[in-house]
Amino acid sequence: MDPDAMADEDLLVRATTEPAAFEPLVARHSAVLHGYLARRAPAVADDLLSEVWLQAFAHRHTFDAARGAARAWLFGVARNVLARHWQRLARDSGTPPTGEPAGSDPWQAVDQRLDALAAGPLIRCMLAELPETERELLLLVAWENLTPTEAATVVGIPAGTARSRLHRARARLRPRLSDGTLTTLMGELA
Repeated sequence: MDPDAMADEDLLVRATTEPAAFEPLVARHSAVLHGYLARRAPAVADDLLSEVWLQAFAHRHTFDAARGAARAWLFGVARNVLARHWQRLARDSGTPPTGEPAGSDPWQAVDQRLDALAAGPLIRCMLAELPETERELLLLVAWENLTPTEAATVVGIPAGTARSRLHRARARLRPRLSDGTLTTLMGELA
């Protein structure tokens, strides 16, 4: 069967015995994984993406299709690589880069990359008020176009819990996003 026509899950399983089967995954998912990394650590996104692919290839045997889609597994690998990057930064500098606990998402820089520049401070404050898991779920669904089930796999919680936390995060943001200037952003987060 043509590797380009195979499902991601089948490719990952096949790649455990045929390493060349991994190549189509790189072609299919590099752009979205790079976007995920670039929104969180723009200065080192290219290096982190390389590390994601090295880790994914080295641990391809750990993929279990029964636990979720290959795409979610790859985002989980990316999230782990990113967390190790932040932990390394915190260890090397002696203090976390954001003043948050080591290994947490320095998402304060996210507003610099939002299209709605004027809404940046409001969005930043609103996201800061969300618990880390709710914030990550919301961003994975809104920015990375993952399903709630895939996002649950990425953050390591059950799908039902993810849907509940995602609903809670949206409910917290919805009243504050009702301003007409935030209509586009509200559509993405709602």
